[in-house]
Amino acid sequence: MRTLAPSSRPAPQGGDPGPAAGRGPRWAVLVLACLGQFLVILDVSVMNVAIPPMRQDLGMSPSALQWVTIAYVIPFSGLMLLFGRLGDLWGQRTVFITGMALFTLASLGGGLAQEPWQILVARAAQGVGSAAVAPVTLTLVSTAFAEVEARSRAIGTWAAVASAGGAAGSLVGGVLVEYLSWRSVLLINVPVGLLVLAGSLAWLPKVRPAGSAKLDVPGAVLVCTGLAALTFGISRSETAGWQAAGTLLPLIAGVILLALFVLVQARTAAPLMPLRLFANRSLRATTVGILPVGAMFVVMWFFLNLYAQNVLHYSPLQAGLSFLPHSLAIVLASKTSARLARRAGRTMLITGGLALAAAGSLWQYAALSADGTYLTAFLLPGLVMSLGLGYAATALTSLTTDCVATEDTGAASGINNTARQMGGALGLSILSAVAASHTSHGATPGSPAQLADGYALVFLITACAFALTAAVMPAMLPSRTGETAR
Repeated sequence: MRTLAPSSRPAPQGGDPGPAAGRGPRWAVLVLACLGQFLVILDVSVMNVAIPPMRQDLGMSPSALQWVTIAYVIPFSGLMLLFGRLGDLWGQRTVFITGMALFTLASLGGGLAQEPWQILVARAAQGVGSAAVAPVTLTLVSTAFAEVEARSRAIGTWAAVASAGGAAGSLVGGVLVEYLSWRSVLLINVPVGLLVLAGSLAWLPKVRPAGSAKLDVPGAVLVCTGLAALTFGISRSETAGWQAAGTLLPLIAGVILLALFVLVQARTAAPLMPLRLFANRSLRATTVGILPVGAMFVVMWFFLNLYAQNVLHYSPLQAGLSFLPHSLAIVLASKTSARLARRAGRTMLITGGLALAAAGSLWQYAALSADGTYLTAFLLPGLVMSLGLGYAATALTSLTTDCVATEDTGAASGINNTARQMGGALGLSILSAVAASHTSHGATPGSPAQLADGYALVFLITACAFALTAAVMPAMLPSRTGETAR
């Protein structure tokens, strides 16, 4: 076992000159990476508010509407692992700029769409661009800051902005749709994307990738199609159910393809995802830990938004505004996590954050009711959940990049982001089915009381999941800081 000193990380290898070789100031790299991550996470949820007016404007059928989300999520989840590795092979700057350019162009195309197929093509292209941007933003940040303490603070900022992107989706979408149009939800990405591209060309460092490894094409095909099939099957379960052939066949195909991917990785000289990474105790633990965290970020926003609109009778804009304190709590936790990790160790911070999220989820379960108020049923338990998620997510993400060698940070970031997105997709699909089965039965199906009970049950399940994860983390992680590279 190779243990790193608390103030170091694996040294750059090959031709990588390290963070000091950057073209611009470190803060510029951080700002650009955070803006890119904010945009791609925002677009996962921002379209939810725009779908009703979009359907009316473009004449979309109900079956086509679900593809507005699926067309984005499938390439986003399925290609992140590939682009994370491409960042290691071709350079993070190249992959980031290419992905951001595609995302910006696709946003323009979607905003100008006149036919349903055009918006679906644009959303799929957005998903591909987002898959390129998301994993390399984390790598850009982690390599720009050499010192562990500075890197932890920077990753805390990155995690806070990424979390805020998910929370801001309903708010941004509500404001734009109410005061402009559904098209503005897509077109707003264009000026921001152009700004990020200009800054990237000026300030992102040109770093020669280490070594001369080639892309593992068979592995890339297997993992991309496998993850895409899994994501499609999970997405289909929300409308078709888990027993439908349209759900089961993609899920089975996805599992088979991913099993073949693992076999190929074990036999190829230059694997897309080096299996040796999973000999790393810390990386195994962070991958397990990020699954429920990724699920909860999606589930919390989704079901509390439903509670606000269907039970508290908030407008979409009011519901979006009601999440501002939650976003601030996540930002606070993310920005203070480095200091707490330095004092108590990241293992303690991860475990404590997960336990706090479990306590908040349990409180949310007890508080949700038809006669609940914003303060008691929405704000206070939500703040506890948000603080726990902020601490756990930041510490897990920071450890993911710190526990591997520099030439593997792209692959590790891809694993982290893929696990987060798959956790979100799987968690939302399963818990949506649980909530739907509960709210559609009983003495008064569909009533505010029945809806509140169904939403509350979701948080009881998440409380159990977080408590279980918190219980196993100390055994999976190193005893104090987790700066173990292997």
